Amino acid sequence: MTTTQALGKVASELQEERNYLNYPKGIWSWLTTVDHKRIGLMYLFSVLLFFFAGGVFALLLRFELIAPGKDIVGPDTYNQLFTLHGAIMVFLFIIPAIPAALGNFILPIMLGAKDVAFPRLNLLSFYVYVFGASFCLYSLVTGGVDTGWTFYTPYSVETNTNVISMTLGVFILGFSSIFTGMNFIVTIHRLRAPGMTWFNMPLFLWGIYATSLIQILATPVLAITLVLLILERVWGIGIFDPAMGGDPVLYQHFFWFYSHPAVYIMILPGMAIISELIATFSHKKIFGYVPIAFSSVAIALVSFIVWGHHMFTSGQSDLASMIFSFLTFLVGIPSGIKVFNWIATMYKGSLTFQAPMLYTHAFLALFTIGGLTGIYLGTLSVDVHLHDTYFVVAHFHYVMMGGTVMAFLGGLHYWWPKMFGKMYNETWATVSAALIFIGFNVTFFPQFIMGAQGMPRRYYTYIDQYQSMHALSTYGTWILGVGFLIMAGYLTVSLINGKKATKNPWLGLTLEWTTASPPPTENFLGNPRQLWGPYDYDKVLMDENGLVIFNPNAPKDDRHAKDENGSATSHKRDGKTTTMKQTV
Repeated sequence: MTTTQALGKVASELQEERNYLNYPKGIWSWLTTVDHKRIGLMYLFSVLLFFFAGGVFALLLRFELIAPGKDIVGPDTYNQLFTLHGAIMVFLFIIPAIPAALGNFILPIMLGAKDVAFPRLNLLSFYVYVFGASFCLYSLVTGGVDTGWTFYTPYSVETNTNVISMTLGVFILGFSSIFTGMNFIVTIHRLRAPGMTWFNMPLFLWGIYATSLIQILATPVLAITLVLLILERVWGIGIFDPAMGGDPVLYQHFFWFYSHPAVYIMILPGMAIISELIATFSHKKIFGYVPIAFSSVAIALVSFIVWGHHMFTSGQSDLASMIFSFLTFLVGIPSGIKVFNWIATMYKGSLTFQAPMLYTHAFLALFTIGGLTGIYLGTLSVDVHLHDTYFVVAHFHYVMMGGTVMAFLGGLHYWWPKMFGKMYNETWATVSAALIFIGFNVTFFPQFIMGAQGMPRRYYTYIDQYQSMHALSTYGTWILGVGFLIMAGYLTVSLINGKKATKNPWLGLTLEWTTASPPPTENFLGNPRQLWGPYDYDKVLMDENGLVIFNPNAPKDDRHAKDENGSATSHKRDGKTTTMKQTV
């Protein structure tokens, strides 16, 4: 063994022993860390905590609706439950879940960077999130809020519940979102590894970039709107309350100008994850890289001009409704491009069906249903009938939970070995994914039928005609709950007694799979370079750890790849040499 090889071996062993989880040590080192990976984990456990809280409220809501009349709570408590469920799920879980948690952890490593551009601002954004969440929790424990998560005026001005503290909490949370978006944009612009051009980036980065643009441009509108609402409650200025000379429809314009782009803050990162999972588990170059990349930016731009489709029944002009209806159909084009290209990528691919890929297929099925039902709601004559019914509830959940949450779960399983260096039980992961998929459909598909039959949303009780569908929907939440409990169990067990993860357990091609699992504090021992695109599976060979050598069948100018230690090894899987390409 040469001196260089010996030093490389010692460095590799040191990298495996000392990682971001155990160095530096101590609680204080976590509370004051500027390491993007630790901040990502703190975000992750925070959003999972709020996901649990929002899920509990959902279970209580559905249990109350299993039969007409009072079952466990009264009408006032019911109003507070659905308000808290919606506000917690939207503002404390879905919006920050992928960008702030998974994005914070993966984005710099995927770029080949040591950290984000502004590490201290990154830590500040987390504490701003905690500070804002504390106001929301204060509202919960001191009487709750009963306005619905949209805080519609004039009721939100008149109610005696804790609207001010809740909206102040959401206002503060907006700053966390803006800081994170700014950080990611600068990081992607300035800290890409050598060889990583704009059209050589993983599609996850394109999705996060588009999301960050929306966060920066749209969030201030919500902040201003909530400040005006607080001022009206405190000083009676008369901005939205018609009794004081205001206009409640103005609030809806302001709110939805932010909140419809916010839908894409939630779904674009999920789409970005799906692009990575489909390429990795199809073992095939992504089909239509450029259209997928530009479709993310197109969705971000179009999202700002479709808010009026929430207001078809608000009294806006017929011309405005027609324009917003057309624009609503327009946004389906870039979304359709993504779905088509994902399916084309899987065509004739070498598919494997580990847990991340199962959630990918769940996403494709459920998000497609959610998108297609959105066409009904974008059609003027149909929306008049379906507006404010359970059809809208089902559509929203098929897009948000069937889309964003399924993608989040797929990404969580995909990067779990990289985060913690441990593998989970694949059998239990499959069982959990199946239960969640079945439970979700049993819960929300009956709501399409109820909505089409005229069942209004947010109602505390209902006539007997809808009882069987409500009961079926409630039973579905129990299946969902069991699926999530199983997931919590096997992921916890994996941390305690899981099999040690290799550097590249999925044989992925992006830069995060070239460093140790879990990564060292500095992410990489050396300075990584990207030699080819992230999805060119046909150009290199990998060993069982994902280390790269050249592929003899690749074009001549591509025969230069080695792993970060300069070693060249071969990989055989099931007796056959696997031809893949890696970035180093």
